[in-house]
Amino acid sequence: MNRESLDHHSVKLEPGLVIETRQIEMVFPEVTNHYGTLFAGDALSFMAKSAFIAASRYSRKKVVAAKSEQVDFRVPVRQGNLIELISRVVSVGNSSMTIEVELYAEDFLSGERYLGTKGKFVMVALGEDGRPTKVPTLIQKEINTL
Repeated sequence: MNRESLDHHSVKLEPGLVIETRQIEMVFPEVTNHYGTLFAGDALSFMAKSAFIAASRYSRKKVVAAKSEQVDFRVPVRQGNLIELISRVVSVGNSSMTIEVELYAEDFLSGERYLGTKGKFVMVALGEDGRPTKVPTLIQKEINTL
C-alpha cells in the first residue's frame, strides 16, 4: 500500500477520545534483579511511561507526572516473560488525570497470564507556557482502545 492510499483512511484522534492504551515489553536480563525477576524500579519505570502515554493521548497536551499513588507488587514477574501494560484514564480534574496502570505478565511457553503489579499515577497537562492547562471532561460510556 502506498502513502496516498493510506492518507484517505486516516483518522484524527481528538482530545478526550482515547482513554485506554496498551504496551508490550519483554523482561530481559538487564531489567531483572539477582533473583531473576523484574526489578521494582524498572516495573515503576515501565508503568510511569505507560501512564505518560495514556495521559498524552487522552489530553493531546504535554504532560508531566505529579504523583504516583499506591503501587501493589502482587507477584514476581520472571525474566523471559512478556509484560502487557494496560493504562486507563479513570478520573480527571481541571488539569490533572489519574491513570490506573496494570502490569500483566505472560509466560511465552505455557500461555499463563497473571496480574503482577497495579498502581495509579497522577499526570498534569501543561500549556505552551509550561503551566497547568485544562483537560477534556471524562465521559465513561465506553472504553476506546486504540
